[in-house]
Parts: sequence; C-alpha cells; structure tokens
Amino acid sequence: MAEKTTQNKPIVAIIYDFDGTLSPGNMQEYSFIKAIGKEKSEFWQTTNEMARTQDADGVLIYMLYMLEEAKKKGISLSRDSFRRFGQGVEFFKGVESWFKRIEKIGKKEGVIVEHYINSSGQLEILEGTKIAKAFKAIFACSYYYNRAGNAIWPAAAVNYTNKTQFLFKINKGILNIHDSEMINQSVPEEEKRVAFSNMIYLGDGETDVPCMKLTKQLGGTSIAVFNPEIENKKRIAEQLLKQNRVNFICPADYSEGSRIEKLITNIIRKIKADDELSKLSE
Repeated sequence: MAEKTTQNKPIVAIIYDFDGTLSPGNMQEYSFIKAIGKEKSEFWQTTNEMARTQDADGVLIYMLYMLEEAKKKGISLSRDSFRRFGQGVEFFKGVESWFKRIEKIGKKEGVIVEHYINSSGQLEILEGTKIAKAFKAIFACSYYYNRAGNAIWPAAAVNYTNKTQFLFKINKGILNIHDSEMINQSVPEEEKRVAFSNMIYLGDGETDVPCMKLTKQLGGTSIAVFNPEIENKKRIAEQLLKQNRVNFICPADYSEGSRIEKLITNIIRKIKADDELSKLSE
C-alpha cells in the first residue's frame, strides 16, 4: 500500500491537463494573444510553421514567440504580468466549485483527495487563474528570469511525452521540476506516497495520450473529457476509448450532479474499497 496520512487514509491524486480539459481554450488566448495584437489562429499557425521549418519542439517555439512578440509591443513579461494574464482565463461549467466538492466527497468516503495540474501551458499564467490555489502542485512550462525580473529564456518545457515524468514524481511525492536525484532512487512500493492505482488522469486527448495510457497501464484510471459543444472533440475521445487508451470518456461539465462527478465519486469508492481489501489480505 502507498503511504497513508496520519489519519491512515489513502491519498487519491486527480491529475488534470488544463487546455481543453478544465478550460475550453488555450490559456494564452484569453489575454496574452490579444495583448500582442494577434488572433489566436494567427498565433498558432505562426508557431506551428516556425516549429516545422526549424524541426523544433512546438512548446519551445511558442515560448520563444511569446518573448519576441511581447518585446516588440513593449509588454513586460515579469511573473506578475503573466499572472495578470491568467486572471482572464475561462473555465468549463462547474470547474470553480469542483475541487472543494470532490474533496468533500473524498472526505465522506474516507480518502484524501489531492489535485495536480500537468500541462504544456504556462506555469505563471496558471498561477494567476482563479483556481490556482486548489492544486497540490502545478507542473507546467516556465521561464527563467533575469535580475530585473523579466523572462528571458525557457526554464522548463513540458511536451506531450515528458509530461509522463510528473506521474512518477507524484508517485514519490516530489513536487518540483528540478529534482533529478530522488526521482531515480529505488523506493519500495509501500513507501511511495501515491500509488498509481490511486491516480485519476483527466485529459482532452490531444497532448495527453502518453499520460492517459501510462496511468491506465499502471493500474490507475484515465478519463478523456471533451467539449460537448464541439463534435470533433467527442470523436477524439471516442477513438481513445476504442483504442483502449482510456477507461472512460465524459463531457467537460464539472457541475454538481454531472456525469464526471458521479464517475469520480465511484472511482474514489473503488479506491477506498481496494484499500480496505488490501488491509484484510495483510
């Protein structure tokens, strides 16, 4: 069994992608792209073309492009300015009250629920959103800042494959990106903080396939969520289910009594039941 709290309760980690999972759009689209005078389609077309012509990582390229365009417009890119951009980010229905509701459900069922972000978006923007305080840790792209406090270089770039490393960090209780020692140390399963079987991964299926598949393979639960207003998003989720990459699919409606709330509640109950059976077998 994974490590328990002082109340001897199992920890359930719910891990979320952000863009397309908790928010209908990409986080840069709500304020930053408008501030530099671009349309979102123009911004992404440009960065995709830059990545293609240079055979480069798309995440590093969009981070570079943000720096270049902000400099042209004379926009400060300090941590505080990024966080202000985060204030305008919008969410799917029910998201803002979701985290406390699920924690309350977990408490009722006898587990402790923790929330994590695992995103190819930007840490500093995420820190400025209304829901930032709900998370135990946020794993995302970030910048390196000079002595004047301005972003000058990517400090961390999180793409669709290296997102999987953060599942192992959550498993061992590592809450930072820079650690490269503890993550590689051998730790007995019973001493790991969150068992993979106690992980629930939510993604929209576009940049989360490796994480969703890995979580499922290691005994956790993967859920592909989709924007119910966009038919193509549902087809992507259905394809992931058909390919056995996820356990379930759900509309991205996080309101009270929603399908995803009922599903998460039942998964929490299963985790608790499995924990009790494990104790009996010992």
